[in-house]
Order: sequence, then C-alpha cells, then structure tokens
Amino acid sequence: MVTSQKIKMQLSCPMPKLDFDIITLGHGSGGTLTNRLLNSGVFSLFSNPLLDEKHDGAIFSLEGKLAFSTDSYVIHPVFFPGGNIGELAINGTVNDLSMCGALPKYLSLSFIIEEGLPMTEFWEILISIKAAAENAGVAIVTGDTKVVEKGKGDKIFINTSGVGVVHENADIKISNIKAGDKIIISNQIAAHGIAIMSVREGLEFETEIVSDTQNLNDVVKDLLDEFGNDIHLMRDPTRGGVASVLNEIAKDTKLGMNLEEKKIPIDEQVQGACELLGLDPLYVANEGVFIVIVDNAIADNVAELLNKNDKTKFASVIGTVVDEHKGQVILNSKIGGRRVVNMLSGEQLPRIC
Repeated sequence: MVTSQKIKMQLSCPMPKLDFDIITLGHGSGGTLTNRLLNSGVFSLFSNPLLDEKHDGAIFSLEGKLAFSTDSYVIHPVFFPGGNIGELAINGTVNDLSMCGALPKYLSLSFIIEEGLPMTEFWEILISIKAAAENAGVAIVTGDTKVVEKGKGDKIFINTSGVGVVHENADIKISNIKAGDKIIISNQIAAHGIAIMSVREGLEFETEIVSDTQNLNDVVKDLLDEFGNDIHLMRDPTRGGVASVLNEIAKDTKLGMNLEEKKIPIDEQVQGACELLGLDPLYVANEGVFIVIVDNAIADNVAELLNKNDKTKFASVIGTVVDEHKGQVILNSKIGGRRVVNMLSGEQLPRIC
C-alpha cells in the first residue's frame, strides 16, 4: 500500500486556495470554477509533458504489443484503514494491466463527484493518487471531471483506464493451463474486504486491520523476467475473492482445481473477523494479491522468489489443476474433509472496490 508517511509528507504541501470549501455543481460546469479547480489542483499535482498539453486526449507512442484495461471504483466508505478510493483506483488498473503480463505506462483519470464533497477530502484523494502513481511508475495523461447533484452519488466515483507494453517473455492466457499446473497465491487473503467491513461495523481489533491495496507491477516484472512463458495465467481476486476467480478458471478450462486450506495464508485477526462476521475468507475481496498458475516444475521457485519481496512475503502454493471434477473447485480442509467451493452467489460484501 502507499505508505501513510509518504501521503502525510505530501499532505504537508498546502492545499491551494480555492473560492469554495466544498465541491459545487459549478465545479462541473466546464466554466470558470472547473478551470480553477483543475488548474489549481489536478494539473499542477499530476504535471507531466503529456498532461500539460491539455488536449482532449493524450498523444504518445509505444513500441510492442499493448495491453489496455479500464475499471470504475465506487467504494464505500471512500476512506478506509490503509488507503482511500484514490490510490485504490490507481493500484487497481495498474494491477489489471500487470495480470495481462504488461508493464503499465499511462493512465487516464476521471472523477464523478457528488456536490458537497469537502475540498479537503478531494485534496487528500488527489495526494494519494499522486503517491500511488509515483510508486507504480505510471503517468496520468488525460482525464475528466463531472459533478452530480447532492444525493445522486456517494461522495466520489473514479474511473481509471490504462495502457501498458506486454513483457517480451509474457504468454499469459487461459488456454495455457493444463492438468498438473500449480496454483500460487501471492500473499495473505481477505484483508481489504475486512478492512472495509471493520469500518462499517465499528469493529475494533488488537491491531488495526488495513487494506492490502498496493501496486504489483514490479513483482510481476520480476516473475516474467525469471520464468517467462512458464507463467500460464495471472488474476487478481478482487470482487468475489479467490473462490470466484478459481471457479471462473475451472469452468473456462473445463479442468478441476484442488485447494489445500492449510496452505492458504491469512492473518489471524482477519480470520477471526471473518468468523465473527460469518464470512468465508475465500470470497472476501483483495486489492493487493494475485493468483498465478504455473508449470509444476517451477512452482517452488516462483513461491521462493515471491517470498523475497515484502509485497508477497506470504506467497504459497495452495493447490493443483487436475483432470478430475472438471469445472469445480474442491477444498481439502484443515481437518481432513472435502467440500465444493462454488462461485459466489449474490453479493457478500457491498461496494468494496
């Protein structure tokens, strides 16, 4: 995640003097107030040669095969332990590109802001966006701002789109998966969803549970540099969690997935919170974790490489792709039983990303 110290340091830069303490409908009119808001905050904060041109879009050149991704963020609350909607939006699109085997380069950034949002909150979100983009090494090169009437939104929604250059060693596609491949999770699961729920439910723990939101492009680059096309597939288990992602893969490949519960890393407090709330951590959202399916011959080496990085230090081989029970995910429990892990039905956690 973006360190609170870095954000605090950047927040020490004074917020520009604006005529209003809150966002008004006039800030979305395209006129004077919009111009003042963008020029005193957005353009100055995210300044780079492409954005400074102030075109309706960005003009740039990239060599090689490209990946493109887009996502929208409507999380509630917009500020949560370990982050906020701003850095979540940057990290989310950076990670989506990374899961394609791409090295993210440029992002667009669009806001839909509810009338009445305090300028101080908007500034804090902007600061965290800047910090997250710097951490990931990406440039924000175009965007848009709209304001909706009070009650027509929920503080702020963000859309980010991104482009990246596919790594020369990458061959990431679901058709590469075969029986015998190993399933690896990059870190402890369920922290993001539980961080959100802890705020909503007013839960207190011995130590604060914080979101795992973080960029993963540097980790993915290291994997592709080392293992290339033996990396068969990568996915980030956000909405629907690990269970839903693996069910999608099982159904698309018409292969089975065997998971070992004792191998799935989870923080003790997160596990306890899941039990308290009646949630299965396999279905809880993550924002800084990814699943990687690799050739059996390199599985232990992949996990070892991941364990050396602080972002993925709890990486573990959690299962195997099999020819049996095609299209299903089976969990071997800690106590020796077996159960089918189905696709998430309905909405377990509302608005977690």
